[in-house]
Amino acid sequence: MKRVFLFIVIFVLPFLVRGQVARYKAVFTTNFIRYIGWPDAAKQGDFIIGVVRDKEMVDYLTKLSKGKKFGFQDIVTKEFKSPADVSYCQVLFIPDNINLNKNASTIIDKLGGKNSLIITEKEGATKYGAMINFVIRDNKLKFEINKANASKFGLQISSKLENMASAIKL
Repeated sequence: MKRVFLFIVIFVLPFLVRGQVARYKAVFTTNFIRYIGWPDAAKQGDFIIGVVRDKEMVDYLTKLSKGKKFGFQDIVTKEFKSPADVSYCQVLFIPDNINLNKNASTIIDKLGGKNSLIITEKEGATKYGAMINFVIRDNKLKFEINKANASKFGLQISSKLENMASAIKL
């Protein structure tokens, strides 16, 4: 009996916890869009939330956004198999399994360098262009903001969102 319990704790629990964290990241991601000043060009067509190579995040975002609108735009989730497959989207979520040091310039080029909010989950990702970066600090999910990166893409971050962040880089 003790072995079964130990097996569950060691091998199953981390996956359950990861699933909870992914769910929270999806909820945050869908809520971030309300706190961004979007240029008129980003308010055309569908509002696309792209995800690079993270099926779990795609599934959560799809469930959360199904039938929802942002303003007059339908919210659509799009999965990209690799950084090279990225195309324009208003929000792009890049998981920690993507090497940003190697792929940042490709991703930024694919986004067209404008009107896209890049959200990541790797320590130091704001050095590579991320505007919002999820971090785990003191066993809590937090996020940091890089306003300069957002400005480069023509986005404005609300002071309300800034007040919720754990770190803000100007």
